[in-house]
Amino acid sequence: MTQRLNGKVALVTGGGSGIGAAAAEALAAHGMSVAITGRRREKLDGVTHRIGLAGGRAMAIVSDVADEQSAFAAVDEAVRQFGRLDILINAAGVNEAGGIGALDLESWRKVIDINLWGTIHSCKAALPHLRAAGGGDIINISSTAGRRAAGAFASYATSKHGVNGFTESIRQELGGENIRVCVIEPGATETDIAQSVSDPKWSAMIQQHVSKADAMQAADIADAIIFALMLPRRANVSQMLIRPTTDTAPM
Repeated sequence: MTQRLNGKVALVTGGGSGIGAAAAEALAAHGMSVAITGRRREKLDGVTHRIGLAGGRAMAIVSDVADEQSAFAAVDEAVRQFGRLDILINAAGVNEAGGIGALDLESWRKVIDINLWGTIHSCKAALPHLRAAGGGDIINISSTAGRRAAGAFASYATSKHGVNGFTESIRQELGGENIRVCVIEPGATETDIAQSVSDPKWSAMIQQHVSKADAMQAADIADAIIFALMLPRRANVSQMLIRPTTDTAPM
């Protein structure tokens, strides 16, 4: 099964931490060359160092997916270094607290620019290279917030609902070109996303939520990514909702 991924090339946005870092390490462990992007050089270098120590091949590209030119340049650099692109994992994401009344519009734009526009930018940039490779995979990391909105995190829910709609749209568009498209919607998963929340009270609350004993680990979501990629090309996991076993909410 590992042979299906061995020798392929992946680009992972938000690859310096959390789900992105776990995905990059899992992909490299299956024999793939992995380019990871993000805004924090030290985080990216830490991930590529771990991959290298494990015998994998990875490169770090400092990039801001919210910036169209930066996102396109990152994809071009990955292809220049590795010669092709087979898989794109969009894992870059931030959160903010507050609704339409409480949260300033600059913060709304930050969340939507990174979570939604960043996903669109990277997909648009990767598409010609996936076509040149004869097909490939796009996996976008959304959230349960893409299904059930919360007024306290309105910008985040808006961005993730957008990611869900965008993913299904391009799945329908690209399936005939042997490009599979999947959205993964994790519930509470231990990552450092709380650090992106400017309000200290809400940041601490989110950190407590994602660090609770029954929360999932980033490696759990990476395993789901590998599962989706390992299936025969005729099978496309188009949507995957993954929650902690103790989450019994109806949606």
